Amino acid sequence: MKFSQRIGISPIESGLQTESMSSDLRTTLWNILDLKVWSASDFKSSLRGKPTILFFGKSLWLGYFKWPIDDMPINPVAIMKTIRQHFFEGQWYEVYEFIEFVLNSPVSSDELVDNLNLVLERELSGFRIIDSMLVQVTDDAEIESLQEALSESPFKGAQSHMKSAVQHLSRRENPDYRNSIKEAISAVESVAKEITGDSKATLGKALTKLERNKKLHPALKDAFSAMYGYTNDEGGIRHAMLDEPELTASDAKFFTVSCASFINYLKSNAVKDDKTAPKD
Repeated sequence: MKFSQRIGISPIESGLQTESMSSDLRTTLWNILDLKVWSASDFKSSLRGKPTILFFGKSLWLGYFKWPIDDMPINPVAIMKTIRQHFFEGQWYEVYEFIEFVLNSPVSSDELVDNLNLVLERELSGFRIIDSMLVQVTDDAEIESLQEALSESPFKGAQSHMKSAVQHLSRRENPDYRNSIKEAISAVESVAKEITGDSKATLGKALTKLERNKKLHPALKDAFSAMYGYTNDEGGIRHAMLDEPELTASDAKFFTVSCASFINYLKSNAVKDDKTAPKD
């Protein structure tokens, strides 16, 4: 807390920024991009050929602005002027969309992601960067759980489904909560099938098999099934909540994070079993 806030001169900001962006947040995000990207060696000028900004600019005009590429200035100063104007005059969600574009470009780095996330947390943004996407997840445990579920592992199917779940959840203008939940459930099903070795099993049958093989505690299996309202029928597993006409961001976030946590639990047990299995 700043000195002026502690003595009551300046107001203390409260609440997360989920549908707006303060000037402090916008400016600090820009400063991180400036320090880690714009001011990087060879970005705006180069002694060994064309500067990086010319390639970045073409990609930006083509894939983000959707402007005629032959209208792009060839002067790095003019390109930066356009980028800066868009960043500071655009809507709050356009800033996040631009940052996502940068994060998915060759100029991104782990250091950039770490620094941006620190700013998002410090300035009370309601979003965090997960897998190069800005997601409305603010709890550290939730972020860690999603990142672990999205990390490289032998369970490629689950990783792909979780990535789709996060993508549906993170879409700013038209978030797809229903499909976010479906993909998260499919990720759990994928892991359960792989661990049991039964590619044709429904999730309910796979969980029962895991319980029978002592890879899943009965209470945890029952809690998981009850929490999600799964029913075993001829069509396999379905979730009663998906029949609801209105699903909220809170619903989708809860299910996505909960599925990620359960996936991590199953993966952890699978790795533990592999390590303790007798060797030939």
